[in-house]
Amino acid sequence: MTLAPPSTSTATPDAGPTADSAPLLRPHAEQAYAGELAALTAADTRARPPSWRLSPWAVVTYLLGGVLDDGTVISPKYIGSRRLVEVAVATLATDRALLLLGSPGTAKSWLSEHLAAAVSGDSTLVVQGTAGTSEDAVRYGWNYARLIAEGPSPDALVPSPVMRAMTRGSIARVEELTRMGAEVQDALITVLSEKTLPVPELASEVQAVAGFAVIATANDRDRGVNEMSSALRRRFNTVVLPLPASEDAEVEIVTRRVADLGRTLALPDEPPAASEVRRVVQIFRELRAGVTRDGRTTLKSPTATLSTAEAISVITGGITLATHFGDGRLRAEDVAAGLVGAVIKDPATDPVAWREYLEGVVRDRKGWSDLYRACRDLDDDARVPGDA
Repeated sequence: MTLAPPSTSTATPDAGPTADSAPLLRPHAEQAYAGELAALTAADTRARPPSWRLSPWAVVTYLLGGVLDDGTVISPKYIGSRRLVEVAVATLATDRALLLLGSPGTAKSWLSEHLAAAVSGDSTLVVQGTAGTSEDAVRYGWNYARLIAEGPSPDALVPSPVMRAMTRGSIARVEELTRMGAEVQDALITVLSEKTLPVPELASEVQAVAGFAVIATANDRDRGVNEMSSALRRRFNTVVLPLPASEDAEVEIVTRRVADLGRTLALPDEPPAASEVRRVVQIFRELRAGVTRDGRTTLKSPTATLSTAEAISVITGGITLATHFGDGRLRAEDVAAGLVGAVIKDPATDPVAWREYLEGVVRDRKGWSDLYRACRDLDDDARVPGDA
């Protein structure tokens, strides 16, 4: 048997879309909604604060949705109290910073991003707060190669997102403010009170251009991690974002966000099964509240936050399973795995709370037998011999 010589052809198998042609996995707000922002800019005849791309009225319309005079439909980005959104926008039109405070999953970062996109056209000037965030992220750093070669100079200075926002008259975003150390938080005090950022190494300072503002977010579950000083807290106008007021509102939020994510992930355009969305939302709301919707049964609440964002993740994961491993129709068995994973975060206590809910509520609820069986099958598979 004679083997043919290896081919010298330079042809390669189809490798699929290149990085340049593939869609972005998570476009910035100003990219994803560029058309709506352009339509609002063209239709907006109201007064705009210095450096703002849109008037406060147009910013609120962008966030809450509406129909323009030319028939352009503006989709809602945030579903909640109009007054809270108006207060947030009005704060940015003054010289005070805005703090969005709330529980996990109350759309703090989402609202922050869309506010920056509508006001400044740029939502990317972000400081991400973590335990390892340094003052450089808030103030400025140095290109050490140039610093060693030339000494301190404007060319060796590396501006932070906050400094860049000050020079442009734009919005700077500080995510998870209370996750940063107190000394890093306090680096903002001079910026927020004096609207200047001293650079002592250059014997100079950066003064903020009109339009500059800071939007910070903080999780109210992080109290005691790195509490804000009273001096810093006074420089913020705080807007507390609540969890969705009603089940219907939360179902609408989940359905809309799942549709947005589905387009990015190339999932079917068909909306998810409304019954499955409502069941997930109802389960999350009952476990968060520690009581069933009718108020008759008290429940153990698991350690998980069970936020709206997690409900979105459960439904999106279920649709992905149905699309790639099923017939494309979202069913209870597609939702069950994500549901169990969302509820059980602490293996020591959460399984007890979940099993009590499963046996005491889900099992006897009319029309929920398919979800009960799917969750029980997963629970049985996960148990090991001798597990109680």
